[in-house]
Order: sequence, then structure tokens, then C-alpha cells
Amino acid sequence: MRLGVKTSGCSGMAYLLEFVDEQAPEDQVFEEFGLKVYVDPKSLVYLEGTELDFVKEGLNEGLRFSNPNVAAECGCGESFTV
Repeated sequence: MRLGVKTSGCSGMAYLLEFVDEQAPEDQVFEEFGLKVYVDPKSLVYLEGTELDFVKEGLNEGLRFSNPNVAAECGCGESFTV
């Protein structure tokens, strides 16, 4: 899986998750519980220290990003600024 950030939303940046078959030469690789996560160097600056967790709250479930670098988030929670 590749984790990154892209320019998007009202606050400027949004998380990007995508499935990939191969590592890019410049990627940093993190492995936990048998899952490899690839992060490009540009995104790593914004994601350093981020924890990603699967949460279930009532009928809602999904991934939660706990990013210590975030200065503010938009009201809908889809984008952030650093």
C-alpha cells in the first residue's frame, strides 16, 4: 500500500492511499503486521510520526489518521494544513 499526501480540499492537503504492486526506488518502506507501506520522500515530511488505525464507532468504520504535524483541519475532516 502507498501512503502519501496530495494538494486538495479547502485546507490544502489530503491523505492518499492506493494499492501498489511494486516499490518505487525512492520510497521509504515501513512494515507492520505483514503489511508493507510505501511512502515517497515528499510525503514523508508531512507524515512523519503519523499513526494509522482502523476504527469502528457505531455504524461507522474506517481509517483514522493521527498526525502530529497537523496545524488545522477543515470542518469536514477531509483535508489539513501543516
